[in-house]
Amino acid sequence: MGDPFGNGPEITVKALADRGLYDRCRPLVVGDASSMKYAAKAAEIVSGIHLQIRPIHSVAEAQFQYGTIDVYDLELIKVSDMPALAANPQPFGMGATALGGEAAFQYVVTVIQLAMNGQVDATITNAISKEAINLAGHHYSGHTEIYADYTHTSKYTMMLAHEALRVVHVSTHVSLREACDRVKKERVLDVIRIANEGCQAIGIPKPKIAVAGLNPHSGENGMFGTEEMLEIQPAIDAALAEGILIPDKKPTPPDTVFSKALGGWYDIVVAMYHDQGHIPLKVKGFVYNKSEGHWDAVAGVNITLGLPIIRSSVDHGTGFGHAGNGHANELSLLNAIDYGIRMANARHMGNK
Repeated sequence: MGDPFGNGPEITVKALADRGLYDRCRPLVVGDASSMKYAAKAAEIVSGIHLQIRPIHSVAEAQFQYGTIDVYDLELIKVSDMPALAANPQPFGMGATALGGEAAFQYVVTVIQLAMNGQVDATITNAISKEAINLAGHHYSGHTEIYADYTHTSKYTMMLAHEALRVVHVSTHVSLREACDRVKKERVLDVIRIANEGCQAIGIPKPKIAVAGLNPHSGENGMFGTEEMLEIQPAIDAALAEGILIPDKKPTPPDTVFSKALGGWYDIVVAMYHDQGHIPLKVKGFVYNKSEGHWDAVAGVNITLGLPIIRSSVDHGTGFGHAGNGHANELSLLNAIDYGIRMANARHMGNK
């Protein structure tokens, strides 16, 4: 469900208003029924969506019927914790809180446990606040690290996807200075392998992979840095020897690699650090309507590769400044659900 005071509950309601979704999967929300009831009422007032919230306390109780949202209710947020719902819903204005952080953290841990126990086939996460979960005493930098810890996974990476543009990262939530230090042959090779396996998991049998350089012009043969020669190229050579398809056979300059990816040259790009990969994805997927003053699209998916379970997520934040007014955009969540379904189906086919 995401942070109970963020946009997760309301975009969940909007996403589950899609009747066709129930033909493709059996959705179950893990969170708090009190927050979901608030979101459902706001959606009804603003968008005319009529959905019922049904609290349950085990997966076995779920009915998976359109029109009623099954909520695995952890009962961490009381009705009194939610603001009064006026005829015209307004943003909560609560921001990051220890209460919201603790609840959001427990939702994530619960859904991981359900997946590890085989009770659910895929997990889809709404946005949490890193500040809030740290206020609650859980010192993680995001979903990815929580999933890695609770699934005992050491080799993993984040993949961002929007339509045919996909990116994985050598490092994510660290300073830029530390990110440069993390560009090492073994890590780059691990991420290339994970990228290859991740594309295969969504049905691309022989993925074409681009590996971005770290420095301008991929270092220009050592003029602007030596990481490409000393760390990235050796990783590419090792991957090529394993039969992984890297068309360029060398680091691709980061200022052109994403334009080429959009043109269909590659199925996925290995980025060296967080913003190198995130910025092009969000420029493509986030569309703001200046004249009307709202987002036409907040699209894109965040997928953690290398885990023993399936996890995909929205690629946006909690939107505390607007959450609660019923106007949050559900497109990224629908995209994340689509990826979760694709990966679960592919996994089932592979197990037959």
